[in-house]
Amino acid sequence: MKRRVPDLNSSTNAGRRKVLKGFAGAAALAGFGGKVLAQQSKEAPALAKMVADGKLPALAKRLPSAPMVVQVDKLGAYGGALRRGLRGSSDHNGILRLVGNQGLVRWNLAFTEVLPNVASKWEVNANATEFTFTLRPGMKWSDGKPFTADDILFSMNDCVYNTELYKSAPSTMTISNKPAQVVKVNDTTVKFTFASPYALFLEQLATPLGQHPTLFCKHYCSQFHPKYNPKVGELAKAANMSDWGALFRSKCGDIEIPSRWSNPEKPTLDPWVITEPYTGGATRVVMERNPYFWQVDQSGQQLPYIDRLAFGIAQDVESLMLDALSGKLDIQERHIDSLQNKPTLSQNMKKGDYRLIELINAGSQQVQIYLNLTHKDPKMREMFGNKQFRQALSLGMNRKEIIELVYLGQSEPYQAGPRPSHPWFNEKLARQFTQHDPKQANEILDKLGYNKRDGQNFRLRPDGQKVFFSIDVIPTLYPDAVDTLELVKRHWADIGVDIKVNTIERALYYTRGDSNDHDAATWPGPGGLDPMLDPRDLFASHTQGTRYAIPWATWYVSGGKDGMEPPESQKQRMKLYDAARATADLKKRGELMKQVFDLCGEAFETIGVCLAVNSFGIAKNNLQNVPKSYPNAWSWPNPGPALPQQFFFTKT
Repeated sequence: MKRRVPDLNSSTNAGRRKVLKGFAGAAALAGFGGKVLAQQSKEAPALAKMVADGKLPALAKRLPSAPMVVQVDKLGAYGGALRRGLRGSSDHNGILRLVGNQGLVRWNLAFTEVLPNVASKWEVNANATEFTFTLRPGMKWSDGKPFTADDILFSMNDCVYNTELYKSAPSTMTISNKPAQVVKVNDTTVKFTFASPYALFLEQLATPLGQHPTLFCKHYCSQFHPKYNPKVGELAKAANMSDWGALFRSKCGDIEIPSRWSNPEKPTLDPWVITEPYTGGATRVVMERNPYFWQVDQSGQQLPYIDRLAFGIAQDVESLMLDALSGKLDIQERHIDSLQNKPTLSQNMKKGDYRLIELINAGSQQVQIYLNLTHKDPKMREMFGNKQFRQALSLGMNRKEIIELVYLGQSEPYQAGPRPSHPWFNEKLARQFTQHDPKQANEILDKLGYNKRDGQNFRLRPDGQKVFFSIDVIPTLYPDAVDTLELVKRHWADIGVDIKVNTIERALYYTRGDSNDHDAATWPGPGGLDPMLDPRDLFASHTQGTRYAIPWATWYVSGGKDGMEPPESQKQRMKLYDAARATADLKKRGELMKQVFDLCGEAFETIGVCLAVNSFGIAKNNLQNVPKSYPNAWSWPNPGPALPQQFFFTKT
């Protein structure tokens, strides 16, 4: 028995609807509503002129035979340039969040359903091991060449599964340590087959990390692949690249690297295509409308409505704030959405001619502190690896003071795991050791052998070294985390523990983490509304994001071939999670995840501060079809799933 799309009444989605009951969106967006014939569609005036001048095929020849129909709230008008800000040279995901939402499937606005996208429909077999996707006949890349099943096979079999490009297959494409087999049924049909049930596959495909099947254009990227070009080594050498893989990535990019947006020649499926690239030294990035974009509104107008995107590159948050306050940004939440900025932005709405948008936080933790349990220094590893040491630090933290001073009272003490509104909420995981009890913290540290102090009253380790470590934080991304850590520094000094708040640039943050060179780091903890999609704080699953044990995560994603073997509790959680994501029945999945939560709570590997708070963004008053509120999550890469291609400007 095969399941067909869309299964809007499935038990899985029912549970998620319960989580987000009452969530309101301004636009009703559907990917499978009324069929619109290509020949009935209308296009932007600039494209119509190109057709009239013989520089572009007629619209009927550019669209699929059955384009995706977006049911927009208001029918839009063509024209304008949308302005948005990036921060520095490593803010590539700021572009992805607005543009890169063109996977096989996508999320709906409420983050409750998976909808058709590049694939017009799909079928899933009874035990969720086979997923058959139907593509849109006549769909084209941005250069006008056909997009077919061959592109997906190239992306997966020749690129993603090539060990010279990827050390191991992405976890989104893997179950039971075995990647999906991807085969072509015909030009518009592709089948993914897994070795064991993978009920979570469609949801994973809807996230940014599920975009690989539609990322690489075969007719272009194959010229940088040795299977199709035996002389690719010579090309790499001529380009001063170390090997063909480096050349391939520089030309064709990847999901989360700057070069995805640095090559204007690379064909894409995006609504807009690069004309001024994101490269070192650039002061802006410009993207122009894709004349072959495969979506229309319900009246038949080809999307996008907006002609171009202009991303200004600022070197600091203050510059972005000034641009927002003076009305120079049309939509922005990234980097300016700290609570400390909200009063200023609220007071200047009339001056800047913008309104505020509510961002529903899908995360769990506002500031998760990750002590490096796999530290290269054995003494540091021993100290961080002691659960009682971590408990003492947690008890020594005055969370109520942090919440009042940094988050204006708009949160509550919290550790990790699903939010209180989620049906999988786990009390112990969320709230243990969140009380401020410096007396108990001191007693624990004394018993652990850190009872001797130096002249500044800081504790000494048994080897005579001061109990000291640094915590890496990115101030440009998370200024609130810096403020929080400064308070934590004072709290922990009161119990004899010294820390350095190590404010560093984002690229260095990643380099230190990737090399396992950090003492500790902080990041917002995910998984508040989507614990299945980003479980990095539940066990070591993310090779960049599991900052408390990246080598354990490497071991997990490589099936034990690389990295460092984790302790038994971690291995149990890995097995339980793999079983849960293979389970279609939501009740059974919840039972398995409860065991994950219980084991995670017992291990107490990370230290949280407070429940992730809702934030906000701004949108110019003349920018239409922007929802009044939408989720704020990496798994729902806002504002992309709100479909910016259907935003438009009214004349002012």
